[in-house]
Amino acid sequence: MRHRPRRAVRTGRTGRASWNPACPISLGFAPDGKRQRLKRKAKTKTAVKDKLIKAVKDLETGVTASETYTVRDAVNDWLSKGLKGRSEGTITKLRIPAETHVIPKLGKIKLQQLRADHVDEWLDELSSDLATRTLRDVHSVLKRAIRQAQARDLVLRNVAELVTTPTGTDGRPSKALTRQQAEAVLQAAESSELHAYVVISLTTGIRTEEARALRWDHVVAWIPSLKKWQPVTQAGLKHKRFAIYVWRADRVGGDTKTRKSRRTLELPTLAAHSLKQHHARQAAHKLKAGEAWQDHNLVFCTSVGTPLDAANVRRVFRHITKNAGIGTGWTPRELRHSFVSIMSDQGVPIETIADLVGHAGTSVTEAVYRYQLKPVITKGAHTMNTIFGD
Repeated sequence: MRHRPRRAVRTGRTGRASWNPACPISLGFAPDGKRQRLKRKAKTKTAVKDKLIKAVKDLETGVTASETYTVRDAVNDWLSKGLKGRSEGTITKLRIPAETHVIPKLGKIKLQQLRADHVDEWLDELSSDLATRTLRDVHSVLKRAIRQAQARDLVLRNVAELVTTPTGTDGRPSKALTRQQAEAVLQAAESSELHAYVVISLTTGIRTEEARALRWDHVVAWIPSLKKWQPVTQAGLKHKRFAIYVWRADRVGGDTKTRKSRRTLELPTLAAHSLKQHHARQAAHKLKAGEAWQDHNLVFCTSVGTPLDAANVRRVFRHITKNAGIGTGWTPRELRHSFVSIMSDQGVPIETIADLVGHAGTSVTEAVYRYQLKPVITKGAHTMNTIFGD
């Protein structure tokens, strides 16, 4: 019986060689009934053989990614498919570091060729420019993108998980308004559309996302004759005592940050007065907008009733702090820091402060607001001075 001679290499017009054994590797049958065969091309027989060996190993491990699948492809796939159900704000927040730091530096590397050394060198380079927290966020983007690629059998292991995030530069420390600065900000905010927003944030310590999500049916008035709280949508605003139900936040699903964050806070007189003024101003906006008004029942909204954008709030707040003479290097969240600082300076116990700001315990308050809390370690010395004399 004659056997056809085996041809290992076939050369085409381009001069490239392809491994074509007498018994090629079969991948089974396609839906159309044709047999699927494993083929690879390269310039030399040895290179073709190496590619075939690697392809077989990939098949054995379940990896299905093509050799052209890059880190850029993995990151873009994660941004488009791996963040379903997340808010547009969250997606934008993750897209910025991905497009600023991950894709420009690592995007061209084939995902299967990415090594821990590549990630190490990349992070070390960024560590001289980025704060530690930002560096962790950027590293997390890469880890999560590769983790999704792993789940889809596009890569065998996640090399980004094998690398420790280095320490970056010192980030901008949190700061709080002094009493004099706080008074200047309150005065500067009087002519602003965000006057009540600033007053309530500073005097109650609610988060910015909680303030943006506050609804009128969650503003309640104390009715002495009934001895209970009623929503101002029923009781009106001609009362002396008011409180807010901090039960919602501008987050996916509308929930507060944690279960402990759900709380009821009585408004100081200053905040109640600003809220009454704000309600009258909003009614004027509603009348002016006419049919263009979109009623979301929000306490703080745009001139046509739509939800406030966080970026717009930051921009307006910078204008307020500039007019207050303290510069533009402030953010709305620092009103919450200022509330903690003022409470602490007045001797309010940290347990009470933790309850007011919606923390699960004092450890969180101490960790987040360590710069704003007044030290209490002098109590021992004061006590001993009392006992043994000054």
